[in-house]
Amino acid sequence: MTAERTYRQPGVVLTDHRFTVPLDHSRPDGEQIELYAREVVAAGKDPEALPWMLYLEGGPGFGARRFTGRQAWLGRALTDHRVLLLDQRGTGRSTPLNRQTLPLRGTPEQQAAYLAHFRADSIVRDAEAVRPGLTGGAPWTVLGQSFGGFCTTHYLSTAPEGLTAALIAGGLPSLDATADEVYAAAYPRMRRKNLAHYARYPMDIERARRIAAHLAERPAELPGGYLLTVEAFQSLGIMLGGGDGSHQLHYLLEDAFVPSTAGPVLSDAFLEAVHARLSFAGHPLYAVLHEAIYAQDPAAPTAWAAERIRADHAGFDAAKALAGEEPLLFTGETIHPWHFSVDPALAPLRETAELLAARTGWGPLYDPERLAANEVPVAAAVYHDDMYVDTAHSLATAAAVRGLRTWVTDEFEHDGIRAGGPRVLDRLLSLTTDEA
Repeated sequence: MTAERTYRQPGVVLTDHRFTVPLDHSRPDGEQIELYAREVVAAGKDPEALPWMLYLEGGPGFGARRFTGRQAWLGRALTDHRVLLLDQRGTGRSTPLNRQTLPLRGTPEQQAAYLAHFRADSIVRDAEAVRPGLTGGAPWTVLGQSFGGFCTTHYLSTAPEGLTAALIAGGLPSLDATADEVYAAAYPRMRRKNLAHYARYPMDIERARRIAAHLAERPAELPGGYLLTVEAFQSLGIMLGGGDGSHQLHYLLEDAFVPSTAGPVLSDAFLEAVHARLSFAGHPLYAVLHEAIYAQDPAAPTAWAAERIRADHAGFDAAKALAGEEPLLFTGETIHPWHFSVDPALAPLRETAELLAARTGWGPLYDPERLAANEVPVAAAVYHDDMYVDTAHSLATAAAVRGLRTWVTDEFEHDGIRAGGPRVLDRLLSLTTDEA
């Protein structure tokens, strides 16, 4: 472990840390990779021996959030913790993986084999590898948002001795659902979110249909070369899973067209805003590894589950919607083969993604027997109609983990830890100490 220089922001003291860990923890003397994490402590408390809290970001494929000062939930955490914001392996400043760096690994087959070491199991082993040097061997509290909650559940399954408490926000996974079952449950939720959006903004029904019809005839090239097809346009529905996502989608749709010498065209401003929403340039592992986070059956590949299951839900067929009078339905947190054709950040990784979709031999991520005997205080915020994580799956897992306490709420969407951060984190901490 190396600590770089310490510096300050309003109300906080920050220290950058770098760690070296094995690529494959079962081969500790093999290839090593670098991890980066940012330590944050409240100003004036940096000399104190505070308990540690590890934050695991959602994803997969996102580095830890870059806060300024005491934003969102961080301010509450810093009242009694020293916080470590970990860039999970392959993200942020932790040996980042993308179309530029992955070719250094060799062929697509070699890249796919390399990426198989970037799931929740490896992330948790990374955390356990760095914990003793930071905490002096003491356990820490882990806060997992979304996919970070999946990692936290794996932590409880494999290394509970490293945990003082486990806090999960919108990320309590099914212990045994296949990727097919995850998406079979997801499409009806996406439909409900679409209908709720159109009930709030009925004018968007015609706006979305008009944009889709335009793109069906003339796919648009976005900044950077992203090709906006109808299917790609539909994937803006991922916005509907956030607290203000429906409102932001409405504002995006209302100014889509401008007049031109060639007639109405999609405006540069609209195309720029859509590109910012859809490009995977900043988080390619989200697309490449997304379905692998659900893979636990050694004999079963994920095989583009979201694409296959979509075929069972005709309401998401844009051509049928445009041929009739049904509203165009947006999709949500789904990754499809066409993503690797339309996005220049993903196109060089298409063959690698195909190999991962066909991969077998994935190991189980959760241990139901060990979770049933759990002794670590665990609290989970379960959002009542979370578009990203199925509520029924989460509640089934909650019942299977000994001592886990849930806070089921419809006050927040999937991003509750950000939208209502201090209050959400305070509630979770209170649940683990029997104060709520």
